[in-house]
Amino acid sequence: QISAEKSAIIQKLDLKPSNFVLATIHRQENTDDLKKLQAIFDALDEISKTVQVILPLHPRTRNILKREGLDYANIKMIDPVGYFDMLELLKHCKMVVTDSGGLQKEAFFNKKPCVIVREETEWTELVENDFARIAGSDKVAILSAYAYFAAADLNFDKALYGDKVGKKIYDEIKELVSGYNK
Repeated sequence: QISAEKSAIIQKLDLKPSNFVLATIHRQENTDDLKKLQAIFDALDEISKTVQVILPLHPRTRNILKREGLDYANIKMIDPVGYFDMLELLKHCKMVVTDSGGLQKEAFFNKKPCVIVREETEWTELVENDFARIAGSDKVAILSAYAYFAAADLNFDKALYGDKVGKKIYDEIKELVSGYNK
């Protein structure tokens, strides 16, 4: 709710809810390897032919694209955004394509599928439960994961960590604390 009050980015960019893909590409492993960078951007460019791709662009990534003369006019590259703007973009997007570890998990919390453009993830439970797919920097794999999620009907209500986990943790802490009071 706070992000909606603090951000006007959806209106500013004239975005329609659930009608754009949010992408972030900033990891050195992707930006410093021109072959990987081109493959990722070629995939995003292909995706942008069917749905708008919004990419808050890290300055290092922007500089490399410029230096290498790479132009992807179909991808809407914007300046980096603040926290509330990012929350609003995430809340209203259709899907996320990212190499960011944190954004993968935030995508799940916002009930958005995620294409991971890395070779691994810290959030293996997202992949194991089919909320995210690891595509690396392979254009075909990125497009395949995008197509899968574009057609998928995912149930984000699944309890990844079990039922009533918060209550279980609370009960364990309560028991530990009560043991110290004796």
